Order: sequence, then C-alpha cells, then structure tokens
Amino acid sequence: MAGVVNKFFITSLIMWAAPIAILYAFNHNLIPGVTDMSPHSMTLVSGFVAVISVNVVIAFYICLAMREPSDKHEPDPKFLAEAKASVKQLGQNQDGDSSDSRTKQE
Repeated sequence: MAGVVNKFFITSLIMWAAPIAILYAFNHNLIPGVTDMSPHSMTLVSGFVAVISVNVVIAFYICLAMREPSDKHEPDPKFLAEAKASVKQLGQNQDGDSSDSRTKQE
C-alpha cells in the first residue's frame, strides 16, 4: 500500500511542478528560440506545453497503475468483517420493515 501512495505522491508533485517550471522557463527566456516569439505567441505556446505536460504525467501514472499486479492486493480482514456485518444488519432491518413499505398506498 505504501508503494501506491508513494507513486501517487510523486506523480502529483510532478503534475504540480512541471507546468510551473515550463511557464517559468518560457517567461524568463530559458528555452532557446523563445526570444524571437511575440508575447502573445509565447503565452499560447507555454500554456499548451504546460497542459501537455500534465497530460503526459497523467498518462505516466495510468501506465504505472496498469503495470501493477492486481493479485498482490488483498482487502483488510477487519474491513471485510465490518462490511459483511453492516450488509447483514441492513438486510435484517429491511426484512422487518418490508411489510410496511411494500404495501400499496392508494
């Protein structure tokens, strides 16, 4: 479980930092050839590249999730016991109230 949280934290951090770094690089002329662009074009290109970077990070996270083996995850036994008890209790409550709720009111 810690590996999943770690992957999520890292990709979330990259998804936040990558667009900011791209916008900073464009606005401070750290990318070659940006100085020749008009301010309007530079704003558009930097915005598009920032959005694309977020989509790349999301695709990377999806690939990581798809490569993770599904058989290594098992539900918590305590959670399963509580869930089964809750469903059983809900079923008992509905059986007791079923005659009242099922009668047709005209």
